Amino acid sequence: MSLNPPSIDTLISPALKDLRECWWDDEFTEFLTETLRPRPGNRILDVGCGPGTAEVSIGRLHLSQIRLVGIDLRVDRVITARAAAASHNLRAAFAAADAGRLPFASGVFDSTYCVAVMQHISDVDSAVGECARVTRPHGRVVVVEPDNAARYAYSSSSAGMKAFATAASFFTALADVRGDATDASIGPKLPTLFARHGIEPDYVRLFPVSHVRIGAPESEVWAARRAVVERALEFNLTEDPTDRTSLLERGAAHLAALAAYEADARTSGPSFVEIQNTMLFATVGQRIP
Repeated sequence: MSLNPPSIDTLISPALKDLRECWWDDEFTEFLTETLRPRPGNRILDVGCGPGTAEVSIGRLHLSQIRLVGIDLRVDRVITARAAAASHNLRAAFAAADAGRLPFASGVFDSTYCVAVMQHISDVDSAVGECARVTRPHGRVVVVEPDNAARYAYSSSSAGMKAFATAASFFTALADVRGDATDASIGPKLPTLFARHGIEPDYVRLFPVSHVRIGAPESEVWAARRAVVERALEFNLTEDPTDRTSLLERGAAHLAALAAYEADARTSGPSFVEIQNTMLFATVGQRIP
């Protein structure tokens, strides 16, 4: 599985958040369908459905007599997902709900899955517990999350390696300003959380998400990288003068590093190389009776 930048770009994002629609492909749909083991009459819950990517992808397989249910915290995404399902004549229902307080009775779903959502949640323990609660005994639970703290980044340019460092500094400060208390390394921790909540882990499958650039990136890439930092500075400045100064300084340092990196990349021409990679951890388990 691979995707093209800027979808995975340490220079503009410290995490694989909001990227599900970029890397979801037929291979991943096949994996999800095989692990959920849908049967006629099954009810399957998608915790964090987003714009309905999973429902449309699974629906294209024409599995008979299954009922797909999706929830998302954002109402706008629920509306989008509902429209997407309707346009494909899918039997699916959607609702706005919190993953940590699912509005369903215990044991009502035959399978439950959650893809790239736990990385957004501060109380992952409660969310995994809820996935376990609403899944029937012997039902499947599948959760797919990255390890955002273990991303790999390489550039043939020394200016690029410096830009990776300034990006880490800036986005760390930005997360502090936003009060982002989520766990960057949630992916590999899922089997332990499963076991804690009565889900027997069966196995973990790894999906690499990466991109490789050979030759200097186009001007549009650099412009997009700068724009993300500039927007973050515009909309996320804090009232605390110390934090504000720190964020502005780190943002300026990162923009300067990006400018130097762009110039060096252009000079390098065809000898330029940039490689970025991270890993998705797909944990599959069975609800213990």
